[in-house]
Amino acid sequence: MKVLGRGANVLVSDDGFDGVVVRLDAPAFRRTRRNGDQINAGAGADLMQLSKQCSNEGLSGLECMAGIPASIGGAVRMNAGGRFGDFGAVVRSVDVMKPNGDIERWPREKVGFSYRHSGINENVVLSAQLQLREDDPTRVRKSFDDLFELKRRTQPLADHSAGCIFKNPEGQSAGALIDRAGLKGARFGEAQVSQQHANFIVAREGATASDVLHLIDLVRDRVRKEFNTELEMEVDVWRPTGQGRVE
Repeated sequence: MKVLGRGANVLVSDDGFDGVVVRLDAPAFRRTRRNGDQINAGAGADLMQLSKQCSNEGLSGLECMAGIPASIGGAVRMNAGGRFGDFGAVVRSVDVMKPNGDIERWPREKVGFSYRHSGINENVVLSAQLQLREDDPTRVRKSFDDLFELKRRTQPLADHSAGCIFKNPEGQSAGALIDRAGLKGARFGEAQVSQQHANFIVAREGATASDVLHLIDLVRDRVRKEFNTELEMEVDVWRPTGQGRVE
């Protein structure tokens, strides 16, 4: 079984996925509730909408999520974020359903946030409890708007992509390495390394998952040869059982 949020950071094989895909899209899972400087957000709630709403209300802590397309559940699972902050920093606790159906509330420490990772594993995120800070609404909204504008200028937000393809190696930028390897604009089929940001692969009309995967292999091989650096995937590739897996 796979749980699908907004579909960011997911690439589905051209052969599909031989399992059950669940999306927590019922109203109960999309509900958010505020209590002072705390937010309870269902796993299906939209991260960008919540970030914008909190910024308008002068609640600081989520403005660094501007421009990140994700559900709350997905943001917990992969510790969504960027150079301005990670989602795990504002999480107090997470409600999860275990594979046997038991529901537990995990404190932040048990979730085990790290760079683009959490310890959710096979458990299903149901909701998250967030701790924000009350601040001047004008200042917080300006911070949100500035970050969104920066991402709009530097990332291919208007193109079809699965978000950043690779994690940043420690102390380095994956996008910068790909750029230095001369791969901006490189194509395979209808998949292309973005001219705006080299850590994005954009899908042109007619692109297949196979096109994207071949381009991923080309990029990893070139960066490995040029810089002796192994790029680790940030995108999760869903394949039928038995097919090879990109790591």
